[in-house]
Amino acid sequence: MAEPKIAQDVIAQENDKRASALKSDYEALGANLSRRGVDIEAITRRVSEFFVAVPSWGVGTGGTRFARFPGTGEPRGIFDKLDDCSVINELTRATPNVSLHIPWDKTDVRELKAKGDQLGLGFDAMNSNTFSDAPGQAHSYKYGSLSHTDAATRAQAVEHNIECIEIGKAIGSKALTVWVGDGSNFPGQSNFTKAFERYLASMADIYKALPDDWKLFSEHKMYEPAFYSTVVQDWGTNYLIAQTLGPKAHCLVDLGHHAPNTNIEMIVARLIQFGKLGGFHFNDSKYGDDDLDAGSIEPYRLFLVFNELVEAEQRGANDFNPAHMIDQSHNVTDPIESLINSANEIRRAYAQALIVDRKALSGFQDENDALMATETLKRGYRTDVEPILAEARRRAGGAIDPIATYRASGYRKKVAAERPASVGGSGGIV
Repeated sequence: MAEPKIAQDVIAQENDKRASALKSDYEALGANLSRRGVDIEAITRRVSEFFVAVPSWGVGTGGTRFARFPGTGEPRGIFDKLDDCSVINELTRATPNVSLHIPWDKTDVRELKAKGDQLGLGFDAMNSNTFSDAPGQAHSYKYGSLSHTDAATRAQAVEHNIECIEIGKAIGSKALTVWVGDGSNFPGQSNFTKAFERYLASMADIYKALPDDWKLFSEHKMYEPAFYSTVVQDWGTNYLIAQTLGPKAHCLVDLGHHAPNTNIEMIVARLIQFGKLGGFHFNDSKYGDDDLDAGSIEPYRLFLVFNELVEAEQRGANDFNPAHMIDQSHNVTDPIESLINSANEIRRAYAQALIVDRKALSGFQDENDALMATETLKRGYRTDVEPILAEARRRAGGAIDPIATYRASGYRKKVAAERPASVGGSGGIV
C-alpha cells in the first residue's frame, strides 16, 4: 500500500470545509450542461481518467542565465524528488507517473523502483542528457553530441541514451525522450547537411536498442543553446526524423519550443493526421522557451491544443495515444504549488474541449460560418469547469482545493527542517 506524504485527515478536514459549496456548484453546472445535451457525470469520469506525468527536475527551483535563488526544502536527490512528486499526486490525483532525467536521477534501479512502489508512483518517459557535460565523461558536448564531428563523442552520446533505455526497462518506463542542444552560433561554423546526417545516424543506433513495446520521442526546439542554427529546430525536421527512423519514432511537442504566434494547434493536427504525434511537454511562454506554468499566459491556446486532441480521440484517429508530460522551470514559486496548478490547468483544458458541441462545430465549418464556428469553441472555453475538476479530485481521494490543502499540511515547512539549505548559483540555467 502506498505511503502518503500528506496526512489523510488533513485532506479530509480541508475537504469538509468545501464539500457543501462544491455540491451546490456541481449540481448547478450539471443542470447547465444538461440543457446543452452534455452529461456532467460522463465528463467527470473522463477527466478522472486523464493523467499527466510530472518531471523529476521540476520539483526543484529553476534559474536563469544570471542567477538561481533556491527555495526552502530543496530536494537533495531523486528520492526527495519522488517524495515531492507524490505530494502533487496525492492532492491532485492527476499525476501518478514521474518522468526521470539521467544522469541527474541516476541511482540503484532496485531502490528507485522500490521507492516508486512505496509512494504509489510509476515512471513515464526517460530523458537523456547530452546537452551538458557530466562529471568525469571522456568527451565534451560543447560542440554537439549526437551530431558532433567527432565519432567518439557521438558514440558516447549514443551509449548514454542506450543506458537510459536500460534504466527505464528496469523501472517500467516505455519511452525515451531525446532532446539535443546541438547546433551552431556562427554562420559557416557547421555544415547543416552533414550535421543532420550525423544526427540521424546516431539516432538510428539508439532506435535499434529500443524494445519492441517502446517509443522514441524526438523533441524540436527553435533555438538555445545554439543561437544561429539548431539541428532539430522545428516540427518539420522533427517529422522527417520520425519518418526516417521508423514506426516506433514519434515527435514530441514542447509548447515553449516555438516562435511567438506559431500555430501550435495546427502542428498538433498535422502530426496526428500522419500518425507521428508522440506527446507533449506542457508549459507556457511569453517570449521564447520560458518554461512558465501551463496555462499561465495563453490558456486559450492550451484549450485549442486540447480541442485537436479531443477531436482526434472522438474520430478514432490511427496510432493516437499521446504521452502527456509537464516540463517547467519554477524560479519564483514553490515548485510543488506550480506543478499542482499546471496539472489542474491541463485537466481544465481537456474538460473544456470535451464539452464542445462537435456536431454543431462541424456543421458551421461545412457551411463556412466562421463566426458561429469560433463561438462554438469559445462556449466550451468560457464554461467554468472547476466543479468537475474538484469533484474528480475528491472522488479519487484528492483535495477539493489542492493548494490550500498543501499549505495547511505544512509539508514545505517540514521538509525545510529536514533538508539542508541549498546554495544559489551565480549563473547558468539549472
